[in-house]
Amino acid sequence: MTGLQASGDTGVIVVAAGRGTRMGTVESKQYLLLDGKPIFIHTLEVFRRHPWVSQIVLVTGKQDVERCRSWITEYGIGEQIQVIPGGAERQDSVRQGLLHLSTPWVLVHDGVRPFVTSEQITACCEAVRTHGAAVLAVPVKDTIKQADAQGFVAATPDRRSLWAIQTPQAFRRTDLLAAHERAVAEGFIGTDDAMLVERLGIPVKLVEGAYDNIKITTPEDLDYAEFVRRKRLLRD
Repeated sequence: MTGLQASGDTGVIVVAAGRGTRMGTVESKQYLLLDGKPIFIHTLEVFRRHPWVSQIVLVTGKQDVERCRSWITEYGIGEQIQVIPGGAERQDSVRQGLLHLSTPWVLVHDGVRPFVTSEQITACCEAVRTHGAAVLAVPVKDTIKQADAQGFVAATPDRRSLWAIQTPQAFRRTDLLAAHERAVAEGFIGTDDAMLVERLGIPVKLVEGAYDNIKITTPEDLDYAEFVRRKRLLRD
């Protein structure tokens, strides 16, 4: 790893402000326990250990800021992590996170993707420095059908051209901030940050990730997360 690569010039926005209604629990999904720790703590630990990362902003609900700070202190990872309240939409939360970073490069990551690896983070960091924007993704396994308004098949896209997008997503901080400001000015809500950057005409590089970098959103996901955790423990 070169001096430039290890210089810690990357900031991370971890988004954990959702209520997670699909989980079917009173507690928000990011605070459910995995191996005895809240899911978002596992996520923060991965980024905190990465040598390229110098700043981390956790964006959560206003009502959860203090308890997140308490958990972060309890697990001894308080250094370099800010906790701030998010906005009404995920997009608003990311924008708030950007305003608290000063690094030239930024990663945006879901708080409920605890299985991202250091290698995947590095791959995104390398790709964004080469291409200007990059997202972690995996090839789609299933045949995908596009439906019309009446619920009939309208088209069958070539599966070889389809990728399921994950996080982290990596950008120049100034580009992502400009993309968010344009979206606000135009009243546009995107499905992810890459979509906002694409609207500026910036190409986004796909970086192949792994299928076990799951986003935990349903009870079935939580069961699978336990399986992934045990599998990694045996492997390591």
